[in-house]
Amino acid sequence: MDMAKLIVEGLHKLNGAVGIHGAKNSALPVLAATLLANSVSEIGNCPRLSDVDASVAILRCLGCQVDVRDHVVTVDPAGMCRCEIPDHLMREMRSSIVFLGAIIAKCGEARMSFPGGCELGPRPIDLHLDALEKLGVAIEEERGHLRCRAKGRLKGTEISLALPSVGATENVLLAAATADGTTVLHNAAREPEIEDLCGYLNACGARIAVEKDGVITIEGVEALHGCRHEVIPDRIETATYMAAAAVTGGTLLLRSARPEHVNTVFPAFEEAGCQVSVWKDEILISAPSRLRRVKTIRTMPYPGFPTDAQAPLMAMACLADGTSVFIETIFENRYKHAGELMRLGAKIKVEGRVAVVEGVPMLSGAPVECTDLRGGAALVVAALAAEGHTEITCLTHLDRGYEELEDCLARTGAVIRRE
Repeated sequence: MDMAKLIVEGLHKLNGAVGIHGAKNSALPVLAATLLANSVSEIGNCPRLSDVDASVAILRCLGCQVDVRDHVVTVDPAGMCRCEIPDHLMREMRSSIVFLGAIIAKCGEARMSFPGGCELGPRPIDLHLDALEKLGVAIEEERGHLRCRAKGRLKGTEISLALPSVGATENVLLAAATADGTTVLHNAAREPEIEDLCGYLNACGARIAVEKDGVITIEGVEALHGCRHEVIPDRIETATYMAAAAVTGGTLLLRSARPEHVNTVFPAFEEAGCQVSVWKDEILISAPSRLRRVKTIRTMPYPGFPTDAQAPLMAMACLADGTSVFIETIFENRYKHAGELMRLGAKIKVEGRVAVVEGVPMLSGAPVECTDLRGGAALVVAALAAEGHTEITCLTHLDRGYEELEDCLARTGAVIRRE
């Protein structure tokens, strides 16, 4: 049971520099993709997170030799001897479904239960399964388990996704990279993490072309080899630290960032009165003493406003002068953090996919609980600007996606500790 908690003393401005870690949402599919290679891959800038630990555990369970040193994960898939992921590993994170396409492509079959992770409402994997069936995979579902089998080598084909699902796009890329023939994927996700996965696969010998308007062409190859790959910086971690600087009226320099991946959130910060300056791999944010409201934030697939940044920015809006409106179009059930923010004194009304946030002059510290990964980040952001002490529990959610969060914040002036 997770007994750890964060104690945050609010009303301390953040000033200084923070180094952005590698992107969790890029590292996980790249680690799954290492299964496809016939030699060793070295994945650098890999964040040290519980979700990455779960991916490493899955790779080892499948028979791979995995070495983790600092932020480098080395995977030798030569010993892969299993095609089944045990229930307890699948339950640890929803992203574990990304192993499906890679295991089928490598072994011709795969067995696993439905994945776990944050509860954000229905996130059906039908898109994944439909796409894999088109590539020639026979799928049986029985008592929460999937049994997938390919008759010979997978066959390239034309696939159109009903929604630009990131996970479904990743599974198609992994399954089709070594398929017989060419696969053309329409309405594919366009997130930077997809481009990073394509970059890794191409460096391993794949022939993948990302075209405009969500079309990806995958020309199947006979085999892939391992390579050295650097994971891109985490754009959601970047947005979270920007929100933390904004809500405390501080100034932060974010290093090792990728500004072009985060520029979809810049307008919200600028509308709130922050100054944002960018260089090649750095972002400087400077906040006013009182934030202005952000009229409307509507989450959309990339290149729209990222759903994962919605919660940290809602925490920021809680203290803004005026009323901000959030419209969540990606996931249902993604406002669980609103109830916890209200414990701190926030004024939020939620109706379905819309949340109306009426800014208040002050929040007050109180005991709160992380409801999911990004909701937990929102509570930390709000606690930094709350009067008194805030106690945050259920940190397993936070540890899935933020490396050394409290240490990075403490180095820039926050009064925060883990107990």
